[in-house]
Amino acid sequence: MPTLSEYKTLLQADHVDPAVLTALEQDSRIGARKLLAAYQRRQDHQAAEAVALRYRSRYERKLWKMYSHVAGLDEVGRGPLAGPVVTAAVILPHQFKWPVNDSKQLTAHERDVLYPHILTEAIAVGIGVADNHEIDRENIYHATELAMAQAVSHLRVAPEFLLVDAMHVPVNLPQERLIKGDANSISIAAASIVAKVIRDRLMVMYDRVYPGYDFKDNMGYGTKAHLAGLATHGVTPIHRRSFGPVRHCLKS
Repeated sequence: MPTLSEYKTLLQADHVDPAVLTALEQDSRIGARKLLAAYQRRQDHQAAEAVALRYRSRYERKLWKMYSHVAGLDEVGRGPLAGPVVTAAVILPHQFKWPVNDSKQLTAHERDVLYPHILTEAIAVGIGVADNHEIDRENIYHATELAMAQAVSHLRVAPEFLLVDAMHVPVNLPQERLIKGDANSISIAAASIVAKVIRDRLMVMYDRVYPGYDFKDNMGYGTKAHLAGLATHGVTPIHRRSFGPVRHCLKS
């Protein structure tokens, strides 16, 4: 009879021999039952993820019949008082299997795990950035549109169709706007993860450059700590001067 440690190793294989599962079912040891229960929970979780991934890829699967290269686009950072808007465009291969989802629904650890897989397995990834000066000059919505167009232009493989999270991209390409696109399209979800990870890391860096605003935790959003930093230290070069709390701080 295998030891529990040996069973644990066998259950970690990509394909588990059915005879191993049968042996575990017949094993009277409490540890064996726990190993089998944990394995079955993992299998159930993986099956649920596969179903969810198939659902979230329904737009891509429909479009792939006509277009080989479909790019998903999303943005991160329209609401903060400081820092840029970061946009990403991602063209995924048709066989992409990683369980991407709306970046806001994932933990920072989950995003960090998925991020390198997206970068290495995507057909192409493009990044666009609108800094606070462009946001103040153009307004936040138009600056985001321009950053999305920039992300498309930075793709090393030209897309044939765009799936966009609730916005229009000012480029001459067929596109579809999806409400809550990052939860309904794997391409948009992948773009949201890339944009989120890049912007968060940038704001962590800015926290070292401009201490006192808690950028590493609030990512530039108007939290209590951030507003206290504005009141104490004033406006930094990365603050959006057209946004109300920053404008109020400048006047006072």
